[in-house]
Amino acid sequence: MRGSRPVVEVVRLGLVSYQEALRLQQVYVNRHQSGPAHALLLCQHPPVYTTGIRHKPYPTDLLDRLRLLGADIHRTNRGGLITFHGPGQLVCYPVLNLSGFKKSVRWYVCELEKTIISVCRRFGIEASTSPHTGVWVRDHKICAIGIHCGRYITSHGLALNCSTDLSWFSHIVPCGIEGKGVTSLSAELQRDAGVEEAVPHLLDAFAEQFGCELTDRRTLYGDGTAETSA
Repeated sequence: MRGSRPVVEVVRLGLVSYQEALRLQQVYVNRHQSGPAHALLLCQHPPVYTTGIRHKPYPTDLLDRLRLLGADIHRTNRGGLITFHGPGQLVCYPVLNLSGFKKSVRWYVCELEKTIISVCRRFGIEASTSPHTGVWVRDHKICAIGIHCGRYITSHGLALNCSTDLSWFSHIVPCGIEGKGVTSLSAELQRDAGVEEAVPHLLDAFAEQFGCELTDRRTLYGDGTAETSA
């Protein structure tokens, strides 16, 4: 702690496989066993469809078609149903001990939603929540949220569509929600708005919403150690 504000380490992973991101999240989850080790892992993934713990078995022919598109498929222990992650999407995995914030999963998800609404506002986009988890622009989801929380330590997180190729979503029912669409910062602004442009806004909004201080790390190594940015 620095003063009364939790300190959260920002770790920029770059383009990393979904499986490797899961492993690195576990590295940071384990760090909490010896004291506060709040971290915010930022990355992009090669094309991958992921399913959550609430999913029903998907037909084999559907999974085969998705693989033929060039995407991996992973089942995870997060909440929610099937969604897509890929280049141009800012994926954020907060690994926090909610004991250092507020011991409420509902509060945590709401704060993530408010963070992304603030990010969109900084781009001049009016976004909001709905009865469905995530952040929406009209009837189109711009950010998916799916978390896991064990002993108040969080993992998984959110995926903000920046310059994502939205055609990947046309092969599934994103998050199992019928009759709704998806959008991105680029689609709403009608210009390229990539991950690098969105990151500073996300960090500012996260620090403000969660009342924390961020320390930035640029390079993460395979053993979980990191090199501090200049």
